[in-house]
Amino acid sequence: MLAIPLYDDTPKIHMPLATAALVAACSLVFLWQIGLPPRTAERAIYSYGMIPAVLLGSAELPARLQIIPSWLTLITCQFLHAGLLHLLGNMLYLWVFGRGVESALGFGRCLALYLASGVVAALTQVFMNPTGDVPMIGANGAIAGVLGAYLILKPRGNVVVLVWIFIFVRLVSLPVEFLLGLWFLLQLASGLSTTPGEPGVAFWAHVGGFVAGICLVVVLRRRGTRLMQPRRTRSYYVARPREARQRFGRSGDWGGPRG
Repeated sequence: MLAIPLYDDTPKIHMPLATAALVAACSLVFLWQIGLPPRTAERAIYSYGMIPAVLLGSAELPARLQIIPSWLTLITCQFLHAGLLHLLGNMLYLWVFGRGVESALGFGRCLALYLASGVVAALTQVFMNPTGDVPMIGANGAIAGVLGAYLILKPRGNVVVLVWIFIFVRLVSLPVEFLLGLWFLLQLASGLSTTPGEPGVAFWAHVGGFVAGICLVVVLRRRGTRLMQPRRTRSYYVARPREARQRFGRSGDWGGPRG
């Protein structure tokens, strides 16, 4: 089963400049990565990725890989990705949910929430696996913070999701509280079932970033911005995008992509 979020039903008042800038930054860094020779690209991951043991001082990189201070990898690791699918999945989630969060926070505070959530996510992974010697890379933890912020801001909104099960393909509108709540529970369950030290997905970074986003949005939101905003439309099954637009209302009230 594959479930891909496409757009939400929240109107966007401001141009999502911070969200677009983050998508562009991650994309440009990935283009830089794939332009490197394979051996150099691997060295870049060790130099700019976050390695728990190196961050805590219990291990040390070879001198040729010590390009930046280890604490700075808490930031740089957020812009590296392990492959095209890793990048595309992260950027899709960032674009779908980041625009709504940016509408509530504004440009600077949205960037602050993203970066701070990414730092907390990385530190959570360090706490859960302090002897880890595999670089952690990816915007997953920072984007988890965006998801947590979105859940607190618009829990009763809806997100249109593409569901693909073998030959069965449908668009389904799901409540935000169900979609993101289920996502968080899956990350938590995966973290609890993963043996510390095993290479793979940094599920605890997702958990830490999500909780950080929930806490940070309360402090960083614009004055007058409500938390737990009420439902705008009913959740429903979507057969076609055109039908979805008709049921949600006028195009000006639609949170999906605009031309």
